[in-house]
Amino acid sequence: MRINLLCIGKTDDKKITELISYYIARLPKHWNFEMIEIPDAKNARNLSVDLLKKEEAKLFFNQIENSDLVILLDEKGKEFTSREFAQKLNHYQNNSIKRVCFLIGGAYGFSDEIYSRANEKLSLSKMTFTHQMIRLFFVEQIYRADQILQGKPYHND
Repeated sequence: MRINLLCIGKTDDKKITELISYYIARLPKHWNFEMIEIPDAKNARNLSVDLLKKEEAKLFFNQIENSDLVILLDEKGKEFTSREFAQKLNHYQNNSIKRVCFLIGGAYGFSDEIYSRANEKLSLSKMTFTHQMIRLFFVEQIYRADQILQGKPYHND
């Protein structure tokens, strides 16, 4: 199984980038994890919110294949404990899902086209975080899920 994290924009904060790299380096190769930072839409400052979300949708669709399982990281999504999330990833792997794409939208969220394409929505918290911090939190949760599935002592209940 391949896990992709698709994000609009770059991670500018060097400390966050270092921590993301730290957790990505700790992931086992069998997760085939890749974080893809999609450049911001051109002329984003001059676009209305709806137009910007549509442009970002085009950028996402350039990265998504028809067979992909698409999961939006969205404030309206379902919340899971770390153990439940680990079991969800295990379920995808055991059901021969080839590629799971987790999407982090831009500042205004996702367009209707992306919501229509999504298979699921996942919320990491009811609180609001920067898009850069969500990348870090998500990558750490992938690592934590791996440790839970391997029965290693990283996660404590």
